[in-house]
Amino acid sequence: MGADTLAGGKKNARCRHAWIVFEDESGISQQPAVRRTWAPRGQTPVLVHAFNWQKMSLAAALVYRWDGRRARLFLQMKPDSYTTDTLLGFLQDLRRELGGRRVILVWDGLPAHRSRGMQAYLRGQRRWLREERLPSYAPELNPAEGLWQNLKGQELANFCGQDLAAAARQCRHGVGRVRRHPALLFSFLRHTGLLW
Repeated sequence: MGADTLAGGKKNARCRHAWIVFEDESGISQQPAVRRTWAPRGQTPVLVHAFNWQKMSLAAALVYRWDGRRARLFLQMKPDSYTTDTLLGFLQDLRRELGGRRVILVWDGLPAHRSRGMQAYLRGQRRWLREERLPSYAPELNPAEGLWQNLKGQELANFCGQDLAAAARQCRHGVGRVRRHPALLFSFLRHTGLLW
């Protein structure tokens, strides 16, 4: 996304009083996110976890008001992977949460984002929803990546839950922490270099 494209998108959001929404998907499992930690000298920490490959998918929407005054976070969890149909449900839930306000949706080129069903849905929602696509191989431009790093570096770091539900609870705890500190949401945006 070049500087001209970004500037045009921000100007468009201000003119339309549209919220800018950065959306991304990630996943968690019982396998811990291994991070560097402290331990007494000579006592190497050992992580004991189940070798279970069940996973839970996460979809996040980082929502920024057009004038930069407010930020919100929406997160949805589900077993398995996100598909076009489940992402359509996520967008419908997001619309309900935002009270039908205008939105400029910024996301990557995931196949479910480009599918025929998704494109047909987006064409039918133009009154409230416009889509902007991030360039290929540019996760550093999506503030949601900062959210994933933050959660996996704190609440989920070295976490060995007994089951997937424990990992989901730990993730919800982290999301609650981020929601209580809106400055974090702006720091994720600032890290991308896209802050207005």
